[in-house]
Amino acid sequence: MARVLLFGRLGDIAGWRDQVIEADTLTKLLGRLIEADPGLGEALKAPGVQVALDQVLVRGDRPLTASSEVAYLPPMSGG
Repeated sequence: MARVLLFGRLGDIAGWRDQVIEADTLTKLLGRLIEADPGLGEALKAPGVQVALDQVLVRGDRPLTASSEVAYLPPMSGG
């Protein structure tokens, strides 16, 4: 299980910002999110979306524990 946080437009697309979801890897978690909401899945796979696992940006697959926190961050812009 993992606590999943969606920030910015990702939360708007999903209609939620914080949920606990059963998964033991980041890849399986993404698969569950895509299966549950294909529109959110498209947004999560868009260029520039980043994933933070326990407040550290990561790439690729990682194992999850019951205390894991996964945050999906939309692309940022600024000046």
